[in-house]
Amino acid sequence: MTMQQIYLAIPLLPLLAAIIVGLFGKQLPRAAAHVVTILGVGASFALSVYVLNDAMTSAPYNATVYSWLKSGNFTFEIGFLIDRLSAMMMVVVTFVSLMVHIYTIGYMHEDKGYARFFSYISLFTFSMLMLVMSNNFMQLFFGWEAVGLVSYLLIGFWYTRPTAIYANLKAFLVNRVGDFGFLLGIGLVLFHFGSLDYAAVFSVAPQMADVQINLIGNAQWSLMTVTCILLFIGAMGKSAQVPLHVWLPDSMEGPTPISALIHAATMVTAGIFMVARMSPLFELSSTALSFVMIIGSITALFMGFLGIIQNDIKRVVAYSTLSQLGYMTVALGASAYSVAIFHLMTHAFFKALLFLGAGSVIMGMHHDQDIRNMGNLKKYMPVTWITSLIGSLALIGTPFLSGFYSKDSIIEAAKASTITGSGFAYFAVLAGVFVTAFYSFRMYFLVFHGTEKWRAVKHDAHYDDEHGAHDDHDHHHGLSPTDDPHEPGWVIKLPLILLAIPSLAIGYFAIEPMLYGSFFKGVIFVDSATHPAMHELTHEWHEVMHNAAGMALHSLMSLPLLLATSGVAVAWFFYMKRPDIPASIQARFSTINKILENKYGFDSFNERVFAAGSVFIGNKLWQIGDVKIIDGAIVNGTANLIGKLSGVVRKLQTGLIYHYAFAMIIGVFLMLTFFNKV
Repeated sequence: MTMQQIYLAIPLLPLLAAIIVGLFGKQLPRAAAHVVTILGVGASFALSVYVLNDAMTSAPYNATVYSWLKSGNFTFEIGFLIDRLSAMMMVVVTFVSLMVHIYTIGYMHEDKGYARFFSYISLFTFSMLMLVMSNNFMQLFFGWEAVGLVSYLLIGFWYTRPTAIYANLKAFLVNRVGDFGFLLGIGLVLFHFGSLDYAAVFSVAPQMADVQINLIGNAQWSLMTVTCILLFIGAMGKSAQVPLHVWLPDSMEGPTPISALIHAATMVTAGIFMVARMSPLFELSSTALSFVMIIGSITALFMGFLGIIQNDIKRVVAYSTLSQLGYMTVALGASAYSVAIFHLMTHAFFKALLFLGAGSVIMGMHHDQDIRNMGNLKKYMPVTWITSLIGSLALIGTPFLSGFYSKDSIIEAAKASTITGSGFAYFAVLAGVFVTAFYSFRMYFLVFHGTEKWRAVKHDAHYDDEHGAHDDHDHHHGLSPTDDPHEPGWVIKLPLILLAIPSLAIGYFAIEPMLYGSFFKGVIFVDSATHPAMHELTHEWHEVMHNAAGMALHSLMSLPLLLATSGVAVAWFFYMKRPDIPASIQARFSTINKILENKYGFDSFNERVFAAGSVFIGNKLWQIGDVKIIDGAIVNGTANLIGKLSGVVRKLQTGLIYHYAFAMIIGVFLMLTFFNKV
């Protein structure tokens, strides 16, 4: 196979598997659904590893595969840009997707939509691969919209549940808001740069740095600032940044495997990848970078606070995803694009591990998701316990684990940044360390340690069974006093173990080449004179830390480690030794607790202003436009006018011959008068 054929095979194999299973899944044996899709995604993963190895020594591949449309001077094409950034993303996407596919065999084995689910997740993988492999904005937008569409199908997979339908509609609508800004940004690129090809746009970008455009009145706006902010609004939707974050926690209504796939390596990281890919544009606007950094810092800190009060195990992990996406966005704003991508990679592994571990717990607890009903599961689910512990330690930035290297690098990048908002961003990511450690280990201690609270929880039909009425099987809604939690089979445990390995080690081995070596050389562009954060980090690495072990040892006396340790200690004291204290704090600070429970009022504001406003405008347009203007004035008004005219004409039809003779004489007289004048 030639390299171009390999590049084509990587996204097309999952697509082919999705088509086969989607169209013929009911005719094929049940096992064919997972065999076909796992073979497709597994082959894509193996080829992606080969491509990454080739990209380490070969020049980037940038070529058009297919010309889709030519309109005037513009050509819209399908093409691939394969460099180290896209190759690394391909490996991460396909590996996490493969783990999710294997895990799904056990998690969804009783669901009647088994084949449909495998078809969807394979199609999701294809969409994300097309996004990261694109060499132009049109294909990027295609992949962008495709992952949004398939996420809509997956979040609402259990379509008989009203909450799932509400959640997928919410995700779809909120992403349309971000995508509208994204499309406007692409439109500005096409209009002013005359091309949608990355290479062509990036080559002329420095010449456009000082171009001003009129948007409103005579006010002048920087083209680069407006374009980059609009592109980032698209990222705010996909990567769930404030205020377009509201869809992501509700996406937990989908099955747990898709929660892992959406939150780990695919949809939510698309925005982070896009901004890193657009570094030659963003480096030309410090205003846009400040906007990115401030939005990211707000998301990192304030979404972390919401994780503290969650009792649904999946929602705790979901809010940690929001917070970590904020960290990545802060790194982008600091021009530390390589650090953001590095954290994207490490986060993909330990966050997929945490979600799949949560799914294992949910299965063991007979689909009870409330962490207050758990306890001491370490005794009954040892593999889930140890892998979840590894994921939690990686998430809070424990030295030598993967999350430590990427998360601490983001904190240092925010500290070294000089752009507007960097001071607040540094405070936010630093405070977020304590918050993350607290809510992560609050969940960990309540689930895996302490008393076995599930023994006191009797069968209650009001508990939310994740599989709901859509499942053919009669699941319990939580454990009865005679039940014991159980470790799932190896089809569940194997992905947990395989994800735990990179969660432990990949940061140690990857930090030097990815951040301070030549891994992203020629791929990511940084203007060190204007945005010195990466230059400062590189200098500190070579002068102080020297290597990954040195960085870990250097951190033992650092503030982030102290904050993380404090967060774990406070969580242990509150929930293992003095569980009365959290309840007392909640009662004393009831106003703050209510604000957190209302999620800062974002949902209420959207429902009362945007949703209710849209309904109000729609009703008024119906009442005025449809009822009064169209029906009243045009349709009924025309009929009434004709009726009135007919009434007038009817009076002339008397039936008396001398009236008609008189009318004829008057008519002849008028005609003669007219023609004589002419």
